[in-house]
Amino acid sequence: ALNDIMREMINAIKQALENTPPELSADLVDMGLTLTGGGALLKNIDKRFSKETGLPKGIPIRYKAGDQPNNAMSLNVLNSGEIAATGGTSGVLYALTDSLNSKESLRINNFAHVNYSKSNQLIGKLLCINGAGIQYKWVKNLTQNSSYKEMNKSASSVEIGSNGLQLFPFGNGSERMFNNKNVGSTISNINYNIHSNLHLLRASLEGIAFSFIYGMEILINDNLTPFLLRAGNDNLFQSDVFSNTISSVLEKEIEIHDVSGAYGAARAVGCNSNDFKSFSESVTKHDYVKTFEPSKNNEQYINAYKSWKNKLSTIIN
Repeated sequence: ALNDIMREMINAIKQALENTPPELSADLVDMGLTLTGGGALLKNIDKRFSKETGLPKGIPIRYKAGDQPNNAMSLNVLNSGEIAATGGTSGVLYALTDSLNSKESLRINNFAHVNYSKSNQLIGKLLCINGAGIQYKWVKNLTQNSSYKEMNKSASSVEIGSNGLQLFPFGNGSERMFNNKNVGSTISNINYNIHSNLHLLRASLEGIAFSFIYGMEILINDNLTPFLLRAGNDNLFQSDVFSNTISSVLEKEIEIHDVSGAYGAARAVGCNSNDFKSFSESVTKHDYVKTFEPSKNNEQYINAYKSWKNKLSTIIN
């Protein structure tokens, strides 16, 4: 089974090499390739690639991690208690802890983080939310809005809690955080005399934000002590409603950096010689955009989340 996968990887490398301009080919011969992802951990993979591609033996594998650890690194998430959040089609929370114990292995993936060592035993805990941005896209199409920017602005005009309207964004298949149940998406408490498209927009953002908070509670229950979230300046985190809701309920700051998930994951590969300190300093200096701070009067946010969570318990049980 692995041989078929290896063959696909080798063919992809060969195709990339064939399409590489001559001026870059010399650099590849001198410097080799950088491999990422779980496959980069396979024993003697560099020797196999060298034999199949004709590149010299000893191809350097400078950095060996998957997309989410790479993305976390690009957001300067390198210390216990820091969390990298991604809000695309699906939502991802990747949190760091120095606790090696886990009681949520069925709902969370655990990784040795990029800067793990015997003296710095950092574990990355990954929780995925299948239903996230895909719900917001569905609402965009349903309400025929021209842009997400327009939707975010309109949602801000509605009071916290969306006048009781609640959305549960779990219509994208089974959710691992519900023990692989497919609970489906739900719209609750709709009142035709009160609610409009504007309420639907805010309730959608709040529902996705609440699902992130619910996921954070699972991580906290699995020995995480959070103190800071970081996210790229794209997708759902461009919405003030979404980001302020998470920040205010969790009572934690959210730092926004000018890095998208895919770009960040690719850029982290360029960290040479495991020089995480210099990489971290560069991120802080060049990529920081802004910080969402918890509302000092967050009672409305917390009450809205509690109401949403109570309804969720009746859906999943």
